[in-house]
Amino acid sequence: MGLKITFDLFSGRPNPVVEVTGIEERELRSRLAAPTRGKAAKVPPPPPPVLGYRGLLIEQTGDTVDRKLPRAFRVAAGHLYDREGGRPLSDPRVEDFICGSTGPIRLTRLGTTGSERTLVELERYRVLVKKMHRPHRPRPGRHRCKCSPLWEPAWWNDAGQVQFNNNCYNYATDYRSDTYAQPGLAAGAMYVSITCADVRAGAIADKLLGAPKANKCPKEGHLVALVVGPGWDFHWYRKGRNGYWTHKPGGTEATDVDNSMNPIADPRTADRGGYTDFCSFMVVMHGHIKIA
Repeated sequence: MGLKITFDLFSGRPNPVVEVTGIEERELRSRLAAPTRGKAAKVPPPPPPVLGYRGLLIEQTGDTVDRKLPRAFRVAAGHLYDREGGRPLSDPRVEDFICGSTGPIRLTRLGTTGSERTLVELERYRVLVKKMHRPHRPRPGRHRCKCSPLWEPAWWNDAGQVQFNNNCYNYATDYRSDTYAQPGLAAGAMYVSITCADVRAGAIADKLLGAPKANKCPKEGHLVALVVGPGWDFHWYRKGRNGYWTHKPGGTEATDVDNSMNPIADPRTADRGGYTDFCSFMVVMHGHIKIA
């Protein structure tokens, strides 16, 4: 019996995963337990998908499970969520414990620097959750980008195989590989650093093209945009037929709003959280690319 923890941090790169057992597992289970005292507080709905930290995905492993916990669940902003709903935790700061330099995150490839960055993202997420409002959806309007893929979120948001195994690059290119595709991997030229230059070069190896005009729909293919959190992760957007942009943060749901719950008229000015570097607009020619 153990606890498998996925740190839901990245959009382009695969998320770090660890499994804890023994004393550390027992400590974590006590913190994840339901509160034993106090009046039951109203649990907010699960936060929508955003760029950056989005919580912890925890799964009980082994043949024997603790029935006081679900088999699989998400911990986000001090609450536990599963298919039955949500509840508070005995330790509402358990995410700080897990993501701190002495917590389970130390067992990942992120190291001390990654732990510090994760704690910054966690605090950003808490502030974001408190400020979240109902998004203002843009009107459908005329088809300004006739060659763009249809906005069909249900096709990507199946809470299963498609959603979990296809990332922002899959979504932006409208190419389902079920591999959490990485720029350049299919061409044997995968990026070696998380910089605009390297990730863009990988995309070019996959046959994406440079865009002749900023935020203007091409006559053929569809427009995408690359942004980077330097040394941390990359993210892609795609422009829709109504002229607005949509995206899919990692293995979470495709969405048509930014981190401030606003529609995205231009990814250069959208709230992108820690993805501070806008890299470039690019064009996806339908049927001409291959990603893996």
